[in-house]
Amino acid sequence: MQLGFVSAILPDQTLEDVFAIASEIGYDCVELMCWPVGKAERRYAGVTHVDVADFDKSKADAVNELADKYGVQISGLGYYPNALSPNAEESENAIAQIEKVISAAAVLGVGRMNTFVGRDWTRSIDENWDRFKDVWTPIIQRAGDQGVNVGIENCPMLFTNDEWPGGKNLAISPSVWRRMFETIPNMNFGLNFDPSHFVWMHMDYLKPLREFSDRIFHVHAKDVRVDQHLLDDVGILATPNEYHTPKLPGFGDVDWGRFFSILGDAGYTGPVCVEVEDRAFEGSDDARRLSLVQSHTYLRNFVPKQ
Repeated sequence: MQLGFVSAILPDQTLEDVFAIASEIGYDCVELMCWPVGKAERRYAGVTHVDVADFDKSKADAVNELADKYGVQISGLGYYPNALSPNAEESENAIAQIEKVISAAAVLGVGRMNTFVGRDWTRSIDENWDRFKDVWTPIIQRAGDQGVNVGIENCPMLFTNDEWPGGKNLAISPSVWRRMFETIPNMNFGLNFDPSHFVWMHMDYLKPLREFSDRIFHVHAKDVRVDQHLLDDVGILATPNEYHTPKLPGFGDVDWGRFFSILGDAGYTGPVCVEVEDRAFEGSDDARRLSLVQSHTYLRNFVPKQ
């Protein structure tokens, strides 16, 4: 496996800075964010380390030269919008950018793009399904034609009142994944698996590593702490931010030793990228860098440097 981090935690750093920081700390790879240039609509969104507008071979060569200069691989290109938004303009813009990011991954020779499926959060899973099929079937087909695997993160995007009641991402559970892969059986359609979301949803985050071993293309290393005293106060039907807290790996409830033990037994040899959403490390650039140092120090116990 290769240890990396998600570049969204360094929103004010240049692409070269990201590679330099990764190299200095000792990371093997980075997942580079590819949001359209502009204002972020939420935390960790709107970060652009690779601008995929009019992306061509010369731009790809410049990115790859930086990767080679610092000895850091690109684990994948990331962009996490809501392609199934009920707002037609938002949906169309998201789909167009997803396809640009896929094409950029192909030109770069990365072969991996990570995103969300999306969802109309006011409707049930069944009510979203026909639109999911219509939107994603051609996207996955075109990605396959370009040699790109698409990894869907299992984040429900259900944390606050504006995402209530359904959340803004369909791909939240094994039952949905099975249905997704039956609807779109292309083998370049898979998962960017994050165990932390299963913790606060009170689900087994180890079992999917075995069942979906051939569909896990990328892994996010994020931890989470469920605060039982808050859950006891507000109940499981409250918005999740009322009772859980994202943390750095090792600071939450994920058993990382068992996680990596089973992940390795399942045959996974790909990237594992730290996703920092721990507010205790967001106060400054120095704190963000410290979060990457801390995460690297901890996770090297399970992902040794090759």
